[in-house]
Amino acid sequence: MKILWITNTIFPEFAKYLEIPVPFVGGWMFGLGRAMARFEDIELTVATVTVSSKDQTFVSEGITHYLIKGSKIKNKYDKRLEPKWKRIIDEVQPDVIHMHGSEYAHGLSLMKVYPEGNFVVSIQGLISVYTRYYLARLGRGDILSTITIRDLIKRDSILDQHKEFKIRGKTVELPILKGVKHIIGRTSWDYSHAKAINPTVNYHFQNESLRDPFYSSTKWSFDNCTPYTIFISQSTRPLKGLHQVIKAVSLINEDYPKIQLRIAGSNIIRPSRFGKRPLKGYGVYIKKLGAKLGLLNQMTFLGGLTAEQMISEYLNCHLFICPSSIENSPNSLGEAQILGTPIIASYTGGIPDMVTHKITGLLYRFEEHEMLAQEIKRIFDSQELSKSISQEGIEVATIRHNRETNSQRLHQIYKIINNH
Repeated sequence: MKILWITNTIFPEFAKYLEIPVPFVGGWMFGLGRAMARFEDIELTVATVTVSSKDQTFVSEGITHYLIKGSKIKNKYDKRLEPKWKRIIDEVQPDVIHMHGSEYAHGLSLMKVYPEGNFVVSIQGLISVYTRYYLARLGRGDILSTITIRDLIKRDSILDQHKEFKIRGKTVELPILKGVKHIIGRTSWDYSHAKAINPTVNYHFQNESLRDPFYSSTKWSFDNCTPYTIFISQSTRPLKGLHQVIKAVSLINEDYPKIQLRIAGSNIIRPSRFGKRPLKGYGVYIKKLGAKLGLLNQMTFLGGLTAEQMISEYLNCHLFICPSSIENSPNSLGEAQILGTPIIASYTGGIPDMVTHKITGLLYRFEEHEMLAQEIKRIFDSQELSKSISQEGIEVATIRHNRETNSQRLHQIYKIINNH
């Protein structure tokens, strides 16, 4: 079978060849791609669209890579991609075209030039649904008071971002999902929404694999963690929920004055050197909130982290929190679980399929930061609970993210679609 992947991220081997930074995101996909290329009956090609590089082709580890230069950002339909897609289709002649994600418009141009293609879309998130939760309980006054000159010039305030999500969901994601016959998902949440969007679509269940280093890493140990340290994996948008964690911590800070928040990703509360990248609105809000609640000195933004650096943070922390207002099945949650890091997560989207309350983690309503505060206390106050959640999490995550099982399942899905 000739399989064509459409991805939003350049594979590491190709990035090194191009002498550009290896991406921090998408690591789970790279390992899966290598696994699929090892099947004797699969010929894998990966195509990625970019606006920053010329068209190029690269072969590595049995995978052919196409880098396609677009003329517009990925959110906008790019008619100039049409002849490029046609050339690739003519060269590859794929039996199955697998689009990883539904949120970028280059998939639409491919579907237009090759309407007879055997398409399948893997649901990662669903921005058409995420739009409902984007503002994450921020009041209109909170949002308006944080709009900066930078936001006005770039039209990139929190309200603008929310609007952009809504437009992209309507003009890009929904047409893609309505136009395909096959969808791959992994939670009851994405199944429900896939069927609501396209009632006749064939839904195929497949769990995701994680990045390679998480399978060989040592496991979390209470004796080796740093007490009262909380790790959060994302913070750039309101829907990732950092503000709710700050509010929760403020309620228990006097009881645990050594609490530290360690946050992966760029420092959203400090402008870049010489002001070349001024603060965005959400960063302004977080800075004001942290100052008001006296927690700025307990917050550390860690920058972009490699898989190995993420593992170090998971193993070092006392607790990992996934506080999003909406998620499907966040890889960060799976990573924490397979390492045995104690988990608290908001009860939203597909997360209840990953976390059983009081067994493999603790759950709370996103809106209720007061509940989050009490769940943090439960972890901090009980070594026994932390160790129990750790062990149970390892067991379920090891099964869910089994690479052999997951690659075999995807291989089976390709066979079903090819024979459909």
